[in-house]
Amino acid sequence: MNAEIVAVGSELLLGQIVDTNSAWIAQRLAENGVNLFYKHTVGDNFDRMVSILGGALERADAVITTGGIGPTQDDLTREAVAKVTGRKIVTDPHSLRELEERFRRRGFILTRNNEKQATVPEGALIIRNPNGTAPAFLVEDPRGVIISVPGVPFEMKWLIENEVMPYLRGKFGLKQVIHYKLLKVADLGESNVDHLIGHLIAESSNPTVGVLAHPGQVDVRIAAMAEDRAEAERLIEPVAGEARQLLGDHVFAEDGETMEGLVGGLLESSGETVACYEDLSGGSVAMALEEAAGPRFVQGVTVNSNEALEKFAAAGGEHPPFGGGAERASALARAVRSFSGAGLGVAVHGTAEGDQRTQNLGRGDTFMAIAGAAKVRLRHVRSAGRGGPDRRRAALNVLSLLRRELLGLPDA
Repeated sequence: MNAEIVAVGSELLLGQIVDTNSAWIAQRLAENGVNLFYKHTVGDNFDRMVSILGGALERADAVITTGGIGPTQDDLTREAVAKVTGRKIVTDPHSLRELEERFRRRGFILTRNNEKQATVPEGALIIRNPNGTAPAFLVEDPRGVIISVPGVPFEMKWLIENEVMPYLRGKFGLKQVIHYKLLKVADLGESNVDHLIGHLIAESSNPTVGVLAHPGQVDVRIAAMAEDRAEAERLIEPVAGEARQLLGDHVFAEDGETMEGLVGGLLESSGETVACYEDLSGGSVAMALEEAAGPRFVQGVTVNSNEALEKFAAAGGEHPPFGGGAERASALARAVRSFSGAGLGVAVHGTAEGDQRTQNLGRGDTFMAIAGAAKVRLRHVRSAGRGGPDRRRAALNVLSLLRRELLGLPDA
């Protein structure tokens, strides 16, 4: 079956609220083998809602709406669904009694506008909502079914899990599931990943293969449709195995695993401790190391001027003037190791160029160094910046370099 999601509310279009509901519902649909080809966001405008719902009902077996079933004048989902399905709005007596009782128990008087929450398109199936005042409802039409649930996330989630998905499984005989595996890749850009596994993306049909880039990380998603999860995993594994082989030790984790969790485990098992110095990355590396290493993260030092940099280096036994970025990063890594007493010292030294309003892939150079008792491992990245994506990229680059150091792997 095919489904579409319609998120209702002008606040979504104004950016006052982020639509997390649609993403969550999409995950539940995928888990149950339902195809989702369109998601819509529409404001509290009757004509536009009718247009979106009408088009969705022509394409999809099921249309799921969130929001717009509250008590106010701009809650128009009931009316729009009624218009699209050629019905009138009626009051459901049982829902009205439940509303009155709920308000009475809380010491409130049910006002006329709240009575609106007991109205539904004629012939709709009422879906009781134990977590809120507005009942959900569904309308079966010759073209398909429209299911309307509240926009409040905890109300919506309970209804989708406990009422909507069981209904869809029964009505449409859903027996298939869509399951996927994520391979998480570091030290390769999206284009390089595509170069290595592009034939899997182009040639695979079930499972399908796709890539999604994040700052400092690329996810390879391998998704299969099957009768159950075990069968989907059986279909996925040969493709995942080939991708792992092609991507090599750039694959650092799978599914819910994180770089922070991996590095934390390596530090714990090795007994190592770590400290870090950073400048342009502004504390993002220290935050990532603290999350990864916990008590094995000894100290983080952030400076914002050359004078402070030189004072810190001198305090750690390194004496300026230094040479280029690689030499400076090495000296700072040794200094923070000496100053903190940690087993490993990490330094991230960035030199930005050009317009510093750039948030991602800012021009410049970032030098990273890990100093141990005997040697220093270096990495040079040809970007630098203070923006959020650049800081996250720097943190993941450092964690990846630390992972390779702890595993004894050569640098990428």
